[in-house]
Amino acid sequence: MEVENLIQSFSEFKDVKNIDRETMMNILEDVFKSVLEKKYEGEGNFNVIINVDKGDLEIWKNREVVEDGNVENDISQIALSDAQKIEDDYEVGEELSEQVSFDSEFGRRQVLSIRQHLISRIHEQHRDVLIKRYESRIGEIVHGEVYQIWRNEILLTDDEGNDMSLPKSEQIPKDFFKKGESVRAVIKEVNIKNNKANIVLSRIAPEFIERLFEMEVPEVFDGIITIKKVVRNPGERAKVCVESYDDRIDPVGACVGMKGSRIHGIVRELRNENIDVVNFTENLQLLITRALSPAKITSVNIDDENGRAKVIMDADQVSLAIGRGGNNIALAGRLTGYEIDVFRDEASFEDDVAIDEFVDEIDGWILDALKGIGCDSARSVLEIEADDLVSRTDLEKETVEEVLKIFKSEFED
Repeated sequence: MEVENLIQSFSEFKDVKNIDRETMMNILEDVFKSVLEKKYEGEGNFNVIINVDKGDLEIWKNREVVEDGNVENDISQIALSDAQKIEDDYEVGEELSEQVSFDSEFGRRQVLSIRQHLISRIHEQHRDVLIKRYESRIGEIVHGEVYQIWRNEILLTDDEGNDMSLPKSEQIPKDFFKKGESVRAVIKEVNIKNNKANIVLSRIAPEFIERLFEMEVPEVFDGIITIKKVVRNPGERAKVCVESYDDRIDPVGACVGMKGSRIHGIVRELRNENIDVVNFTENLQLLITRALSPAKITSVNIDDENGRAKVIMDADQVSLAIGRGGNNIALAGRLTGYEIDVFRDEASFEDDVAIDEFVDEIDGWILDALKGIGCDSARSVLEIEADDLVSRTDLEKETVEEVLKIFKSEFED
């Protein structure tokens, strides 16, 4: 019988999709019932019994016994005289159940419909199980193998062959993957896309760094050291604020490891992203000082009402505090929750000239570019190599060389 092949094929499909036996039987029974209801426009009353292991199917038609001549629907009713031909003790109002053959109830069209329904239901069941499983793992690291590379995303498969998506927007700018390569990322979200489970991964989420620290630093995994907060500019720089619950353990030293042994693996995974590990403290002034590392701070004045912090430092520390493209000061602000304003120590202005004094010789947009990297005096600009100025300000080399020439001449005079 074709029904045996049909049930057997979906019994094998059940094993591929990791669907338990009971669920598979319920799906099969529901599909057969729905096809019967559609065939008889909801008039019939059928029971479907399936043995997935043996490939057996039993269809039982249930009909109400009514007086002779009162049969209004022969699908749901049977005359008393006809019922008593089957068993002579039937009475009016009782229910008669008789087994019918698969071939008599299902033609080729119905078989095709059943097949389509089963495929759809099993895919839906597998999708729902997959969504539920991965939703409980959001924020965890998973490994996937690259099998398709597109312009806006990379498709990966997990150990069970399930699809996962790593969008371009969730990749580190320096990421480059090849087909067949193993990739680590955290699960960011799970949703439905084109009626399929869409497992979205991320390598730029702060949780990715947290999970990497848990993998590389035993004290973090054990909960002796906790990660209070992570802020990052993916591929460029990150700051990780840590705290130790054991006074004998230095959280920064434990996270970095001997000669950077622990953090080097994380840095490599993040495409050489610079990671500053900051020791957490309730002292906000000290926390801001640590967050602006490697710059050395003279003093910090906090304006709680406006959420701003005024930081004063020597002239040669300003560019370090601000960092390339303003990365360091921006991340420090996000880590501490305060808008940080950097000011030079008045004493450091001795034998120096503010770059605004050169407005007659240098275009304003050039001076603004220099201020953008923390250089507000001639000496702070001269302390930086020409090539470094070019890369940090995006100014032309000839422009930088001309600016340096003007500043040097000021002090030569």
